Amino acid sequence: MQPTQRPLLARLARANPTSVFLATLVLVLVAFFAPAPVGGVLLLALAAGLVFLLATTWSVQAPQTRLIRLVMLTLLVTVALVKLL
Repeated sequence: MQPTQRPLLARLARANPTSVFLATLVLVLVAFFAPAPVGGVLLLALAAGLVFLLATTWSVQAPQTRLIRLVMLTLLVTVALVKLL
């Protein structure tokens, strides 16, 4: 690990991508089928985690990737807010 790397990010980099995808899919499905306030809060928690990752990796992403990630994050927050209301 490089001295400038954060331990959390180094740990995330070692995670199995398939496991991360499946865990995220399960979280989203639970949030979609959970009652309104619980599902919305779960989706907002997922969005907060994605904001952290997006802010951390912003400088190394291509502009097209940044745009796609911002659009997807906006959609996720929109669905979460609709679920809350």
